[in-house]
Amino acid sequence: MHMKNLKLRTAGMAVSAAALSIALAACGSSGPAGSGTSADSATMWGLTGGNQPVLQTSVDSWNKAHPDSSIKLDFFANDAYKTKVRTAVGAGQGPTFIYGWGGGVLKSYVDSGQVDDLSGFLKEHPDVQSRYLPSVLKNGEIEGKTYALPNNNVQPVVLYYNKEVFEKIGAEAPKTWDELMALVPKFKEAGVAPFSLGGQSKWPDLMWLEYLVERIGGPEVFANIAANKPNAWSDPAVIEALTKIQDLVDAGGFINGFSSVAADSNADQALMYTGKAAMILQGGWIYQGLKKDAADFVKSGKLGYTTFPTVEGGKGDPANVVGNPSNFWSLSSKATEGQKKAALDYVADGMFTDENIQGLIDSGAVPVVNGIEDKLAASPDKDFLTYVYGMAKNAPSFTLSWDQALSPAQGDAMLANLDQIFLKKITPEQFASTMNATIGK
Repeated sequence: MHMKNLKLRTAGMAVSAAALSIALAACGSSGPAGSGTSADSATMWGLTGGNQPVLQTSVDSWNKAHPDSSIKLDFFANDAYKTKVRTAVGAGQGPTFIYGWGGGVLKSYVDSGQVDDLSGFLKEHPDVQSRYLPSVLKNGEIEGKTYALPNNNVQPVVLYYNKEVFEKIGAEAPKTWDELMALVPKFKEAGVAPFSLGGQSKWPDLMWLEYLVERIGGPEVFANIAANKPNAWSDPAVIEALTKIQDLVDAGGFINGFSSVAADSNADQALMYTGKAAMILQGGWIYQGLKKDAADFVKSGKLGYTTFPTVEGGKGDPANVVGNPSNFWSLSSKATEGQKKAALDYVADGMFTDENIQGLIDSGAVPVVNGIEDKLAASPDKDFLTYVYGMAKNAPSFTLSWDQALSPAQGDAMLANLDQIFLKKITPEQFASTMNATIGK
């Protein structure tokens, strides 16, 4: 993920932070420049999964209507994409459209001159600027200039649960950490893992740390980390959060073999909806996968969802959320003038058309645009969509996923060491000491 800590506050959805930036590390782009139907075909890499069909339809519609400014689209799995795009951009061979999440990764692209300033484009296209929820659009800024534009849906992290499994043991969704821990032995006795976790992918581990630190210490704790304050990782809230994670591991809170479960294949989701696990902490984006892979489960009302539990004595507002305000497109500074023109024409006239907005909603996503309340209310998924929209819109603070908010080097080190925390190979204090050494890198 990127940059500093991002807060989403406001009457519409305001995101602010210790340092705002947004790197595009969630989507993708296509192959080498010029691999499209013409030398000036813009290239785009997207992510497989939830938004793939919607993006494919959008690009197909654009190409059909604009054969002279076409886009070549390729898709990659999340984990593979993040490595591939960083390497390609660093070598000056990234796609025309660079897909990401904002934050520190975006800032690294800006600092190395790999992406174009889009501020002038927005001034020339006020209709593009006004389409977005202002707080989300703000996340594409680095030092007051816009380098990334939101391209899909708002994605807070949600606690999903299998209502049928809960009913079997006569339990309700946990509202506090103590309630959560008390459920662990009850589910284990019933032969069900309390939580699914895609530990092989590592980034799902991070949602636990993000929310626990938020609930225990409030958004300022990560704001200090993102601002590179000395020894910020040694904050008591971080140590307590890591300790609670290891307490949950010790109690048998996660599915056996969680470190070999992959999130890219949606294997973690499947464990929840097939009843092998009672709950999963995952992004708002997995609802699209659940709709597709477990349609009967979703339609039957067996899917439950709620916010992350409170922690006794914690300073964080229970309404605060973590996750991704959106994914974004940046424009490669290395693209040809023809590719850039094709890309900006698509951004102006091909993105967030009525067809595209409805496609996102139909897929189970909440577009990051203004004036969609009526469309959400008309959706068969209105309960979930309006819930997620309200989570994001009403959050006093919306912190960007830490692996995007931090610099690439820090983010990589954090995920590697957090994996060791879940595997009980290092202590919270060792984690903090290792991460303190990455500050400023």
